[in-house]
Amino acid sequence: MCRSIKQLRAQDQVASNEEIQAAARQFVRKISGFREPTSAHEKAFNKAVSRITAASQQLLDSVSANLGRKRS
Repeated sequence: MCRSIKQLRAQDQVASNEEIQAAARQFVRKISGFREPTSAHEKAFNKAVSRITAASQQLLDSVSANLGRKRS
């Protein structure tokens, strides 16, 4: 669905917090249809980005921990 979102975990490294947030923002843009939200939608847009960023960080932390590596 979101082909422009890059893979955030490789065998030897895990994405930075900034890369994770950028991917979350791209995902929300794709889902919502907004490149940038209007003022009426900005709060919901930013909340979605925040939640997806947090969920993605938790996933990557869990995967990294299972592989014996920690994210920087």
